[in-house]
Amino acid sequence: MNEKTMVSDTLVSINGELVRFGEMISQTENPQLKSTLKQMRNQCEMSQEEIYRIAREKGYYVPAAKATQEEVAHVKSILSQG
Repeated sequence: MNEKTMVSDTLVSINGELVRFGEMISQTENPQLKSTLKQMRNQCEMSQEEIYRIAREKGYYVPAAKATQEEVAHVKSILSQG
């Protein structure tokens, strides 16, 4: 397995963990557990940002082009109708 694949797999894994943390946080009623899960999610987010930065620097990840003002306005209008 090459480095690019490992970095990509790591990002996918971390993103999945972030989704699961969000689900768990919203479903727990225990304040201490909720706080602990939020701390764990924050640590996970910091790891994701670091791996993302490395992937960008090495050219392993190229983000999508930025949305145009027209595209942003279109999405805003769709969301505000609902």
